[in-house]
Amino acid sequence: MKQVSVLKENGEKAGQIDLPEKYFGIEPSDSAVYYAVNATLTNRRQGNANTKDRGEVNYSNRKPWRQKGTGRARAGSRRSPIWRGGGTIFGPKTKDYDVRLPRKVRRKAFISALSARAAEENAVVVVENLDFDQPKTSRAVALLDSLGVSGFKVLVMVDENRPTAWKSMRNIDRVMMKTFAECNAYDVLLADKLVIERSVIEKLERAGDE
Repeated sequence: MKQVSVLKENGEKAGQIDLPEKYFGIEPSDSAVYYAVNATLTNRRQGNANTKDRGEVNYSNRKPWRQKGTGRARAGSRRSPIWRGGGTIFGPKTKDYDVRLPRKVRRKAFISALSARAAEENAVVVVENLDFDQPKTSRAVALLDSLGVSGFKVLVMVDENRPTAWKSMRNIDRVMMKTFAECNAYDVLLADKLVIERSVIEKLERAGDE
């Protein structure tokens, strides 16, 4: 079981805490991570590109001129794809890219990502508390600097919604803040550093003992 320091807001040590083996010490599953990340990115596709075919464009279906005797090419409708403003041939249509992944696979991938980050040196930082009394970006910048994670892609994982802390960090480049329940394998792998609230680790320890 890996042990890390718990840091205060000013960077001073407030003690030690063990990272639960069940969440931070397993052998990562490459296949589960692949499927989870692929599903996350696929589900982000909007799929709302849409073009009108000749049956959908807003033109009359009346024949523009008689078939013969005008000297012009034959034409049956202004909706024809070869006319300007006519329908589109084989254009993109609205599509649902939703991918459903079994819950066990998502969980396995998430835990695998956490374990992979925990195996790296100083990639997981535990902070004592992130409950700001008021929104202040400069305070959040100073906090990240004291934790030694400024300049990195950082994922801040909190126990529950922290509106003031989130407002303090939302304008900081390369920093994302989410509750632990909202995070997924892609979020963890995208970040260089994980800043985790102490209460999250304690809750995971209790869940592992049950």
